[in-house]
This record gives sequence, C-alpha cells and structure tokens, in this order.
Amino acid sequence: MTVGWPILSAIIFLPVLGALFILAIRGEDEIAIRNARYVALWTTVITFLLSLVIWVEFDPTTHHFQFEEKRDWLGGSISYHLGVDGISMLFVILTTFLMPICVLASWKSVNSRVKEFMIAFLVLETLMIGVFCALDLVVFYLFFEGGLIPMFLIIGIWGGERRVYASFKFFLYTLLGSVLMLLAIMAMYWEAGTTDISLLLDYNFPASMQTWLWLAFFASFAVKLPMWPVHTWLPDAHVEAPTAGSVVLAAVLLKMGGYGFLRFSIPMFPLASEQFTPLIFVLSIIAIIYTSLVALAQEDMKKLIAYSSIAHMGFVTMGIFTLTTQGLEGGIFQMLSHGIVSAALFLCVGVIYDRMHTRQIDAYGGLVNRMPLYAFCFMVFTLANVGLPGTSGFIGEILTLIGAFRVNTWVAFFATTGVILSAAYALRLYRRVIFGVLEKPELKAILDLEAREVAIMAPLVILTILFGIYPAPLLDVIAVSADHLIQNYEAALAAAGQAHLALAQ
Repeated sequence: MTVGWPILSAIIFLPVLGALFILAIRGEDEIAIRNARYVALWTTVITFLLSLVIWVEFDPTTHHFQFEEKRDWLGGSISYHLGVDGISMLFVILTTFLMPICVLASWKSVNSRVKEFMIAFLVLETLMIGVFCALDLVVFYLFFEGGLIPMFLIIGIWGGERRVYASFKFFLYTLLGSVLMLLAIMAMYWEAGTTDISLLLDYNFPASMQTWLWLAFFASFAVKLPMWPVHTWLPDAHVEAPTAGSVVLAAVLLKMGGYGFLRFSIPMFPLASEQFTPLIFVLSIIAIIYTSLVALAQEDMKKLIAYSSIAHMGFVTMGIFTLTTQGLEGGIFQMLSHGIVSAALFLCVGVIYDRMHTRQIDAYGGLVNRMPLYAFCFMVFTLANVGLPGTSGFIGEILTLIGAFRVNTWVAFFATTGVILSAAYALRLYRRVIFGVLEKPELKAILDLEAREVAIMAPLVILTILFGIYPAPLLDVIAVSADHLIQNYEAALAAAGQAHLALAQ
C-alpha cells in the first residue's frame, strides 16, 4: 500500500520543521510567544490531518506492513526502514491526535520559556511517531531512547517543586532497562546478520538465545509500561510534570512498552514468551490489585490517576500474553482507550489546578454547583476509567478478561477484583471533588470550562462514548494483524514441539 510519496517520513518529521520555525522566531515578547504557540498548534493539527490519510488508505484485510519506505542511508545492513501494520497504525493516530490537545492545554499554564517548551513537545512528537513506524531495530532504538531527552527536559524545567528528582528518576529507570535492550539488539544482529524487523520476524532464534533476548527486551518494556515492581518512577513523574507532560506520558509513552511486547517479545521470541507467560500473569495481577489499593489511599489527584494507569496497564499485559484473539485485541484496544481516557483525566485535574493551584482532594468539594459542564466531562471519563458499559474502557477490559478466562480462570478471577477496586477509588475521587456542599469560600468564585477547554474536552468525550458503543473502527484495523501474530506464535510452538519429539526418538 502506498500513496506515491513518503507519507510516514512527512508525518514523522513535520513537527521538527515546526520546531525549526519556532527556533527562528526572534525575541521573547508577547508577540513572539503567541507566534510560537500558534506555530506549534498548526504544526500538530496539520500532522494529525496528514496522519488520517494513512487510516483512510490503510488496507485492514492484510497483515503486511504498509506505506513502507526503505533507504540504505545508514550504511551496511542498517537501513532507514519505515512501515505500519494494524497494530502500529492506530498508535500513530493516537499520538498525532493528542498533540494539538497538549498544545492547547499548555496555552495559559506554561508562561516561562514558552518557545523552548513548544520545541521540546514537537521534537517529542517526532520521536514518538518514529517508534511506531520504525522497521529497523537500530532506527527503533534511536527513536525509543531519543524520546527520553525532551520528556526529561519537560519534567525537569516546567515541572513542580520536586521536578529535578522526578526527571532524573524517570531518566535513569528507563535508560537502565534500555541498555540491556541495546545489548540484545547487538546479539540479534550477530546471530541473524540483519537489523530489519520484517526479516527478523521470520527468523528462528535458538531456544536458549530466545530466553536471554526476551529478558533483555523485557527489562526495557517492563520499565516503560511500567509493570510492578519497576513502576515507582511513574507517580513521581506524573505529579511533577506539567499537565501536557502527564498527558503524553500516560497516553503515549507508556504504550511503547506494550507495543514492544507485541512487536518484538511475542513474535520474535515465542518459546521464551510461552516460558515466561506465568510470570507476566503474576506481575499483572499484582499490578492490578496492589496499585489499585495504593490509589485508594491517595490524597493527590494526579498520584491517584498515575497509580490507576499502572493498574490498567496490568490488564494490557495480561490480555496480550493470553495469546488469544480476545485477549490480544482487548490489550491493544485497552491501550488505545486508556490513551484517551487517562489523557482526559489528567486534563481534568489540570483544569482545576490552573484555577486553584492545588491537587489535594480535600481542597475541593461541591464543584458541580459552579462547574456543571466540567462535572459532566469528569463524570464521563471517570466512568470510562471504571469500565462502565457504553464507554471505551469497558470494551478493552471485558475482552482482556474473556481472553484470560479462556486461558486461566484464576487469573481472570483475580484481575476482575481490579474492576471493583477501580470503581472504589475513581468514584471516591469524583464524589469528594464534584459532589457535596460548596463550603470552601475560595471555590465560590471558580469558573466553569472556557471555550478553549471545551475544545479540548469535546473530542475526548465524543471518542470515549463512540468507541464504547461502536468499537468496530478500531477492532477491524487490529483484527488481521492480531490473528497473524497468534498464528505465527502457535506455529512456532508446534514446530518446537515436533523438533523436541524428534530428538527424543
């Protein structure tokens, strides 16, 4: 599939072009700052509209990579190779969709070094899209690791009081895991003689080698997702990051871990994936139950939502490693849904934080009396976070639970307790912030959503409800690629079983 021109390269590098325009803007006066904001906004909007072309032109009936671009610019067996399939394409759309929202969310809340902030976000967009489009291991690694730098700066410069601690913790955790992945990439090149992902997907690595490669990639993806017990960097990063930083962190950067399992761990190391599936199930259940209980004890709204994200990512890893059609599609759908819902929840926190400059739950109460529009939006996203039928959160959770039930009923049983706990902490948060008597005098003059904030919330509300009622546009794209992944996985296990029998005889 092609549109006759390098559309993926255009989508990836258009934000860098916008960043260069901002860099060329002279001065630090109000006009320069306003121009920087508008350049960033229009760049992200155009990038999103351009990305819709690949959705319109995408052929969901094939599992092959589409819109491929390949250039041997890097020499040797390393090439600039791009392409998308049914698994990666929707993550590109999710990223480009959220970036204009992030720019709008930062319109008034970021007032210092605005040009640098917008440049950091545009560069981050390029690196995130590149991760989902890369079809060469080295190119993937460069995009994957490169995203740490702008996010490190966004948290460290525009974050809260403990921003330096949070940014270094985020950077060191994710970098340490990725060093092991780099060693694994080198080993794969020495073994297979190529770094081309499309070729490596068909390469049969020795069983003993698969174990070590799987563990090396797991070290990186588990931290990025994050899985318990390497999750402790996430609450600190979320609390200290500016609102837009939290949105990108929860909605896109975490999904790179799940995407890595789908693109590398399962298809390239199927024997090791089967071997370590019980470990994944145990870690997923601990994440679902433990972090839900921790969320229930939080008094900081951002921290509560951060722990909620870890619990929801537990459903993702559980669903993916069931290696059933329902579990795999549910895990991918859950990542996409969580990208919308978690982004919206952090934006809701940002709205009242911009007005009151506190995230403590006790500082609020009775907001429905002054902010009915805000209360409605917050309600939709809270119910989606709980997994209420009719919202996108329900589709992902029910599919992953069905997949888990087909594989292991105990896994499904313990994971289901997370649904109950999510209702407890999410509804508790909503009741304390929105309902009750408006007693605090500082809240009596608080204003409801303004036009800019309505423009931010409206598409998120629409998509949350639309994909809850009609999930087919996403599931149809995912289906063929997910089925192909399962078929290849089962074929690899069958071939390994036959080889083992032959040796035994």
